[in-house]
Amino acid sequence: RDAMLRELGQPDCWSAAKSVGAEAMEVTVDDKFNLPLLAHPQSPYSISTDEGIKQLSGDLQAAGRKISAFCVASKFDARPDFEVDFIARLARISQQLGIRAMRIDVVSYKLPIEQFLDPAVEAVKKLMAATEGIDVRFGVENHGPCGNNPAFMLPLLDRVGSKRLGVTLDTGNLYWYGHPLSKVYELIETLAPRVVHTHCKNIRYPAEQREVQRPMGWEYAKYEAPIDQGDIDFARVVKILRAAGYAGDLCVENESLRKLPEAERASVLATEIAYLKRLRG
Repeated sequence: RDAMLRELGQPDCWSAAKSVGAEAMEVTVDDKFNLPLLAHPQSPYSISTDEGIKQLSGDLQAAGRKISAFCVASKFDARPDFEVDFIARLARISQQLGIRAMRIDVVSYKLPIEQFLDPAVEAVKKLMAATEGIDVRFGVENHGPCGNNPAFMLPLLDRVGSKRLGVTLDTGNLYWYGHPLSKVYELIETLAPRVVHTHCKNIRYPAEQREVQRPMGWEYAKYEAPIDQGDIDFARVVKILRAAGYAGDLCVENESLRKLPEAERASVLATEIAYLKRLRG
């Protein structure tokens, strides 16, 4: 992810990506079409104009890297019409750049979950209609109390009923939510056929906490861990995804980097990337 690469002390994200062996990155786009976390030595990237799109495309080719997905922090509860128009425009830009996946949020910041499902379904259906014919798939991240709750996520996907709507699977978020480790694997198997993008993230809880239902977010900052050092077995995760037909990127999200000295971050991230490449084969 671009946010992870930005922490490595390199002058730009292309140098950072090369230094750790990353072939691609997920890139955050704000609602003004700026790319605030994609570091550039001269000026920040923006794709609000044809010139900006051309610059980004040229820099990607020159660096020999790609963008695996655009990431947006959508707020369908607060401004559904804006989000539909914004994401539809970004989807057209994504297709122009050859980016075939987009991470979106479907999280309630105002309504209880039980009251949010109906308006969420309506808004996402409008998004699917507005992007008809665009070769981009949208992955709802299992994020927060909505996305990690199968009683919300599964009906959302089923009721929208579009092949272009799927999941950005965040392994760590399922565990963060409080699901026991065995339940995490069950949910990954359930979601796997619908995965369009991934966030590979891990947590290392004390042994006695792994198979119990914990409060949401319990001690996350204390126990967050690199993906090759946590409780979630990524060999098992990759096997599940491959069996379901997923052939997309395995995107590292290591929030524990913030606890390390800057000089150690690149080595840890490079180890994670090499680990996932071995699993991918």
